[in-house]
Amino acid sequence: MENEVVRVLVPDQEQQGQWQGQGGWHRPTLALTSPKKNLIAQFLLQRSTTGVLPRGSCAEAAKKFNIHKRTAKRIWHISKHQIDRGEPVMMQGKVTGYQHKDKLMLDEDKFRNLSILERSTIRKVASKMEVSKTTIGRFLKSNQLKPHTSAIKPTLTETNKIARMKWCLSHIQPTLAEGKLLYHSMHNMVHIDEKWFYMTKTSDRYYLLPEEDVPYRSCKSKRFITKVMFMAAIIPAIKAKWPKPVQSITKEVMKTCLLNQIIPAIKAKWPANASKKIFIQQDNVKPHLRAADQLFETLASTDGFEFHLISQPPNSPDTNVLDLGYFRAIQSLQDDKMATSIDDLLRNVFTSFEELSPQTLNRVFITLQSCLTTILQVHGKNDYKIPHMNKDRLQRTEGLPLQLQVEEALVRESLEYLKLPENNIGDTYDIGRLNHALGY
Repeated sequence: MENEVVRVLVPDQEQQGQWQGQGGWHRPTLALTSPKKNLIAQFLLQRSTTGVLPRGSCAEAAKKFNIHKRTAKRIWHISKHQIDRGEPVMMQGKVTGYQHKDKLMLDEDKFRNLSILERSTIRKVASKMEVSKTTIGRFLKSNQLKPHTSAIKPTLTETNKIARMKWCLSHIQPTLAEGKLLYHSMHNMVHIDEKWFYMTKTSDRYYLLPEEDVPYRSCKSKRFITKVMFMAAIIPAIKAKWPKPVQSITKEVMKTCLLNQIIPAIKAKWPANASKKIFIQQDNVKPHLRAADQLFETLASTDGFEFHLISQPPNSPDTNVLDLGYFRAIQSLQDDKMATSIDDLLRNVFTSFEELSPQTLNRVFITLQSCLTTILQVHGKNDYKIPHMNKDRLQRTEGLPLQLQVEEALVRESLEYLKLPENNIGDTYDIGRLNHALGY
């Protein structure tokens, strides 16, 4: 086989043309001394026209034969020189492409037997699998292994799960069209929550030049890094904020914050043609006012506005846009700003808050609706992945939807699940209209 010469059939001169080398016009020949290289050469020759290779042919060959584009170009130049000299195309040596001589296959059975703690770092995995760290890195690059950051989630009771399902169903409009239902637009729901912002992190990573000095940071105690609590109120395209320079947070402090800071900010920014019946969603921490606090609602409901307090399900930060993603976005911007005093910290958080566009906020509200759907699919649990919707592409093409659709089958299955005797746990949220609309 090594000495066999195979003539490559090149299309006639009208389509691709013959080559003119030192020996005159002739058709190129191919010697199979290196099978893969000769296949690549044949692939390129068949695409050439009178010695000219169409643009993109080397990239196409690289993808087809799993080699680098430079390797394909090198084979093409060798082939071209041999044809110009009137010689048969003959490739020597072996094409390896991206493959390594010491390439190892992942032992999946052995990897599955490793505990979670034994998989926490590349060094530990390499030691337990008895391979090098470079090999583990190769497994990651080839997607045979994938990195994952695990975050602790709140423990849910059965009552919590049922409440979460009812909460999700209460956000669905009781109108069926073509087998689908829509979520409420949430344009009259204000999400409020608090978050601590710290002056600095306990540990941080920097990249330095070899001759640069290591940054020096110090504090009296790592347990008492300066911090400030902020309250944020969020509705699609409307934002408000308030730092709390107080020693302890009580219901009275919360009421003062809502009445003197949040409510006036909402009224000032509220669109003139929008409904003035507004729901303020909060979590269940003790300093928060209880839902349906009549005194608060009376004091807040002035100037034609009607305010109502509602509480999201217990242990459910994933049902609030602030915990779901907006606070994290503010934090990432604030971490890039230096602070040496409380005034600096306040200014950095305010600046980060203002830097986030309303479009970013609208995306989080769409993500919230997709999470509500997933919560129904897993019967109220929180061990789910946040759905990816490719919102960047939607923004460029169709535009972000105001409301997501929900399949009728999912809503019916959820309602039937809640009617089981073991799931008849309290009447936390009203889903009567949805039940009636679907005939339950």
